[in-house]
Amino acid sequence: MNTLNRRSVLLAGLGAAGAGLLTACSGDGQGSARPAPTLLSPSGPAVAATEKKRRHSGREHRVRLTATAGTVDLGAGKAVRTWSFDGALPGKEIRLTAGDTLVADLANHLPQSTSVHWHGLALRNDMDGVPPVTQRAVAAGGSFTYRYVAETPGTYWFHPHVGVQLDRGLYGPLIVEDPHEPLRYDDEWVVVLDDWLDGVTGTPDQALAALQRGMDHGSSSHGGNGKTGAHGDMDGMDGMQGMAGMPGMDMDAGTDMGAGGGMGAGMDDPFMLMGATSPLLGGDAGDVKYPHYLINGRVPAAPATYQGKPGRKLRLRIINAGGDTAFRVALGGHRLTVTHADGYPLTHEPADALLIGPGERYDALVTLGDGVFPLVALAEGKGAAGLALVRTGSGRAPSAAVRPGELNGRIPTASALRPAEDVRLKARQPDVTHRIKLTGGMAKYDWALNGRRFDMNDADAHPFAVEGGQRVRLEFVNSTDMWHPMHLHGHTYQLGANGPRKDTVIVLPGATVTCDFDADNPGQWLIHCHNAYHGESGMMGLLAYRTA
Repeated sequence: MNTLNRRSVLLAGLGAAGAGLLTACSGDGQGSARPAPTLLSPSGPAVAATEKKRRHSGREHRVRLTATAGTVDLGAGKAVRTWSFDGALPGKEIRLTAGDTLVADLANHLPQSTSVHWHGLALRNDMDGVPPVTQRAVAAGGSFTYRYVAETPGTYWFHPHVGVQLDRGLYGPLIVEDPHEPLRYDDEWVVVLDDWLDGVTGTPDQALAALQRGMDHGSSSHGGNGKTGAHGDMDGMDGMQGMAGMPGMDMDAGTDMGAGGGMGAGMDDPFMLMGATSPLLGGDAGDVKYPHYLINGRVPAAPATYQGKPGRKLRLRIINAGGDTAFRVALGGHRLTVTHADGYPLTHEPADALLIGPGERYDALVTLGDGVFPLVALAEGKGAAGLALVRTGSGRAPSAAVRPGELNGRIPTASALRPAEDVRLKARQPDVTHRIKLTGGMAKYDWALNGRRFDMNDADAHPFAVEGGQRVRLEFVNSTDMWHPMHLHGHTYQLGANGPRKDTVIVLPGATVTCDFDADNPGQWLIHCHNAYHGESGMMGLLAYRTA
């Protein structure tokens, strides 16, 4: 393979089918001086060969996605100007069966370039939707066709991977059904959570610009928030951080964390959130001030409603499409049985509520009672919530301020969950370990991996290099004072020696989370914080396969 500079390749242009980038790089992402490895192309022979090996049903499922600017109704008279797919919020659900080939025609009617990333799927690298790493961005007025085999059943979703476009309305659920589904249930409801500011207090780009000025600028206006330095040392939180990571720990954190100051009381900054805290998240709950929290695109005053029947077993597929918010989710009057994490089956686990970070998905079964019940997505530590309703009989709907007691019940952390036996990784020592230190803070808004802020146009300068067939260990070491939902593209890892299979995991302040996976999907893949503002500010890296 020839050794070419990424920028030279970009200047030469990429093919319409997402032509790969023939690249080389120096270093291993740890700052050491090693010979530059030659990386596999995102559309090279190794990627094509892996795609051919996927289990293929022979069926094609074709959809058209039109990214467009326009007005979207959030309910209760709240109409906002935003960007969305085909004017819908969330975007229309894509549903296919494992082994089907998804053919998705993207038409870009936005005023700037965009893409579609298929979050959580192990798909061919040149269809991953990450400009300029795996494809050229789809220019305004342009189009692109994504084509790949969706091999693994589960709950996934799609969104752009350009700037902070994720924090507009450009997202939707992607459900890959199992043709041999082992779960037994009567009905299904896809629940998409979101935090919303676009068209209300400004745009996500304006919010990012405000955050990137940092607390070092005009810091006197941010006093009295209980923080010191970047995200601050909060007295008494160390013990709670340890508790949150204990297997089987029932987290009873209360529902009023951050209610006194979580919405930035006394602040004139429309974007920066101050005073929001949560023991579940190890301290600081978030950066961004959102005027609305949505469930299936609706505000609490005009909630989405699921119409069901008492006694029937309902499968919930819950997706957090938010930009900055972890949600604590509970269905009033019911207990959940958690069955899947990030699309992969679990040993079934009872729960009263779930904590779901941006990018995470959980599936749960619930047997419905008779009446009208609130599904509440508490914006953790922020003093507000999203609301939807489950109606199976007569009765008055609860108020938008309802906070069911289940929110204070048992909340199993990810480390407390166990994978189903058929998806557990076989025991094996890692062939390569990448220690990835999460760095930065609010003071300068300099979020990074290993102290190096990511440059998308020079992505391969310092890759975390792997080779096909290796067992790879990622050690996420959080040296910051804030939690980070860390996401790996193209793979699903296992938490620790006996944890669930996931592609996105919350790493608490001061904590280390170990994730193992098998390098079986060649190409160049992002690792990043799925807080949209942290990732776009530099907390990203490239995991890249090199030639043998």
